[in-house]
Amino acid sequence: MRGGKEAEAPSTGPARPRIGIVGTGMLGSAVAVRLAESGAYAVSAYNRTAQNAGAAGAAGARVLRSPAAVARESDVVITIVKDADAVRNVSFGPGGIVEGRHGGLTVADMSTIDPAGSKEITAEYARYGIGRVDSPVMGGPDAAAAGRLVVMASGSRVAFDACSRVFDYMAESVFYLGDKPGTAHTIKLAMNMQITMLALSLAEGITLVDRSGADPKTFLDVLNSTYFSTGMSRKKAYNMISGRQDPTFTLANLRKDIGIMTSAAGLLGADLPMTKAAEKVYDEALREGHGELDYTCIIKHIRERRDRGQEQEQ
Repeated sequence: MRGGKEAEAPSTGPARPRIGIVGTGMLGSAVAVRLAESGAYAVSAYNRTAQNAGAAGAAGARVLRSPAAVARESDVVITIVKDADAVRNVSFGPGGIVEGRHGGLTVADMSTIDPAGSKEITAEYARYGIGRVDSPVMGGPDAAAAGRLVVMASGSRVAFDACSRVFDYMAESVFYLGDKPGTAHTIKLAMNMQITMLALSLAEGITLVDRSGADPKTFLDVLNSTYFSTGMSRKKAYNMISGRQDPTFTLANLRKDIGIMTSAAGLLGADLPMTKAAEKVYDEALREGHGELDYTCIIKHIRERRDRGQEQEQ
């Protein structure tokens, strides 16, 4: 592990490191903006929906028309897309990264994907002579903008070293987990499992206290004075009471990750009974139209279940 919070960007000059960002959703955009605004990196960006690369372009990144074009202009390409299929498409599909390959190109994948898929993708890149490192992160767009992500990396040490300086600039902690592809994505899934359960626990705790007639804020104040306080209970849970929360990580994306968790567990022969139960609850929330809300808005679904129960009682 390394701490990178105090890491400085390389000095400006003609030999600025060239970093490409493929996928400028909420997290990818924040990463691209931080790197571009530093002035120390030559940043290029691509997004399938071009207007979503607007913030990166306004910060000084060159917005290009394909992943291949980004690869040609980059020493390190960071992919931040939805799932393993999307990684394969931007990597090996028409206009993909491999079409822009050149000596010294390294790819870092910050997407959250299944570990088995990561191993296959790494092997495919190796056939093209391109080094790749898994590098999923914890922390959303705000953490990326402040350089306070937590990076979990696994894969070739050579590939990791090629990316390490830019990781340090984006992150307060960087964990190199060894040369086995897929390891970092396994740890990332286990971390997102914590998000899954904490959001549900807070939603149900708030609902229980509210139903009793007590003030849910008091519940959170007590919780946050104890050993059981978390970043979520301190930073997001108070907004859960009002139901107002700007999305930093959508419920739909978390549900996608829960599916990857259960699939990966099946391949490993692991049983995750609570994760499977949570999967059903998030499925119901998606069907009710909450997918584009922040994941903590699972409380809306919990409350609606409560309200339906009250109606049935009457």
